[in-house]
Amino acid sequence: MHSDLSEIRCTILRGGTSKGIYILENELPKEETLRKKVIQAIFGSPDPRQIDGLGGADTLTSKLAIVGPSAREDADVDYTFAQVGIDKDIVDYGGNCGNISSGVGPFAIDAGLVKAVEPVTTVRIYQTNTDRILKAEVPVRDGKALTRGDFHIDGVPGTGAKITMDFSTTAGSATGKLIPTGNVVDMITVGEKSYPVSIIDAGNPLVFIAAESLGLQGNESAAAIDGDEALLKRIEDIRSRAAVMIGMGSTPEEVTANSPYAPFFAIVSDPQAYTTPTGEAIEAEQADLVSRLLFMQKMHKTYPGTGAVCTAAAIRVPGSIPYQKLRRSADKQTVVHIGHPAGIMDVESICHLEEEKVVVDKLAFYRTARKIMEGYVYIPKL
Repeated sequence: MHSDLSEIRCTILRGGTSKGIYILENELPKEETLRKKVIQAIFGSPDPRQIDGLGGADTLTSKLAIVGPSAREDADVDYTFAQVGIDKDIVDYGGNCGNISSGVGPFAIDAGLVKAVEPVTTVRIYQTNTDRILKAEVPVRDGKALTRGDFHIDGVPGTGAKITMDFSTTAGSATGKLIPTGNVVDMITVGEKSYPVSIIDAGNPLVFIAAESLGLQGNESAAAIDGDEALLKRIEDIRSRAAVMIGMGSTPEEVTANSPYAPFFAIVSDPQAYTTPTGEAIEAEQADLVSRLLFMQKMHKTYPGTGAVCTAAAIRVPGSIPYQKLRRSADKQTVVHIGHPAGIMDVESICHLEEEKVVVDKLAFYRTARKIMEGYVYIPKL
């Protein structure tokens, strides 16, 4: 190794429909400013191409998982998530990523942090960003996380071993309440127009809006939405104001600058047909509702795990915008089918009412994960 470079052990791992860099906690400096500089150097940020680091110049590949042993009796490992800005000077710890979460169990098992128990090992994960315990059920064989399997998720080629992610404890993880404002529907005014939204907090806080409120059909592609600068500005104006309402910033401008990751923003519509970027035809009958979700001021090319969890909770809140859009036959279904740009995502949604208050019983989704590379990343000494 050259004397002017530092080496950091890391793993590149696909978790669900995202790809992240997974690092053991003791590999990074504890001091916050230096840690941020090291993380940015690992990814090659800020730079639109992230050409001098491991980042893939895409919000779905500019993600970090920091994992270490836990001192908690109810957890096996601690996990901190960071969304690393690509061309912006930011490392955002404001929420969690369900897809990257699905890689934490396999990473922890392979790193020897959790004993592998065949055929399925349950990994209890303390998610530090949200102060919640997640559970991952990971198939294992011969002491390692199993990669091969017959489970397919839309947005990822091929099949893999099915990982079940239980996010049942995440209701109110950011704000302390499933419905942070106490209102099933809130009105947010931008300019001379008011927009009805539902703000729900489970997994990550999420701002839901009906597609027609934005003049959309609801089955638009990522290219169509990301290419409309006026629409993106209107969405951010709504999202940032909603964030202030739930205490995630003091002004909309502060939210835009410092919390581009959360809350997420979802455009929901009735079940309808559309075609995925790969040419697959999705029929209206396959989905129980259709959603287009944005984070980091860009549209997600599939659907995030935490977004699915929040959507699964929101559809059980009578009168909410997602509830209004849900196919009524899905009211009693345990598994709900969310139509997203790349296909369909299944999520377990079990809630009940106690004195007109929604109580979460189970929120879970299914992913696959695969280790891609393990070794050292070299960065300039700081």
